[in-house]
Amino acid sequence: MNILLWHVHGSWTTAFVQGPHTYLVPVTPDRGPDGLGRARTYSWPESVREVAPEQLRDAAVDLVVLQRPHEAELAERWLGGRRPGRDVPAVYLEHNAPDGEVPRTRHPCADRDDLTLVHVTHFNRLFWDNGRARTEVVEHGIVDPGHLYSGRLARAAVVVNEPVRRGRYTGTDLLPALAQATPLDVFGMRTEGLAEHLGMPEERCRTADLPQQQLHGAMAERRLYLHPVRWTSLGLSLLEAMHLGMPVVALATTEAVEAVPEGTGTLSTRPEVLAAAARRYLNEPEAAAEDGARARQAALRRYGLKRFLDDWERLMKEVCA
Repeated sequence: MNILLWHVHGSWTTAFVQGPHTYLVPVTPDRGPDGLGRARTYSWPESVREVAPEQLRDAAVDLVVLQRPHEAELAERWLGGRRPGRDVPAVYLEHNAPDGEVPRTRHPCADRDDLTLVHVTHFNRLFWDNGRARTEVVEHGIVDPGHLYSGRLARAAVVVNEPVRRGRYTGTDLLPALAQATPLDVFGMRTEGLAEHLGMPEERCRTADLPQQQLHGAMAERRLYLHPVRWTSLGLSLLEAMHLGMPVVALATTEAVEAVPEGTGTLSTRPEVLAAAARRYLNEPEAAAEDGARARQAALRRYGLKRFLDDWERLMKEVCA
């Protein structure tokens, strides 16, 4: 099967392209948002092929995976007038939780009956107004990085992109109080200046933007994974941390309450409870390792790559039948 999809979400796409198909990823000369091409910081198989827009006009495409509202029009134009959902099977993959006036946020595909709207979490499907669109949930899958946890550094790992700009969404405002319980190492894009922005000593809040090949090893050296995010779909870094064997300390919000079972860490809506859990892991490394080992087993069961690919294979066969 030839599957057309844009390189939008590197971690998710890395798992998706491990399947048995050929994946056509648009590339433009500027490698802008609509033409990033193959990933440069993730390991993708040779079955992922870069295609220029003009090559798509006559290309054999069996399925289109849409991920942003404007991609339907873009695909129709680049596919020579073939309309996703009408002339070629299509799904719309929703990565994000709704924004704005959440209880009444209507999905852009809510009025479409020609494609399947696929959510990555049950939380997302519940909170979006999906209208009459057929909906499915295919939960995340992770390419297993291995049980790398050592926890040798008495610090907490946090992974978040653009914490200054995103502010309360990512729980950035909670970091100063949490940093009193555990020093933080914040990994992600555009994290520079975070300590200064929060008025914190740099030793209590260090930042680094690491390539994916180095990130997992760096995370696994930290004693625990801290997830202060208020509002998101489900951060894949949380699932990656669990795969690494890290204990989790997380806000009990969005899909995290489903992803982090008892015995794998601490979930709470009270930051002081999270701070206490972080202190315990710093002082009891054996307890941290034990909870982290259970976190890994839980993540492998629910978010393993095979289950993810099997779920997508079933759905794609239904859509393309």
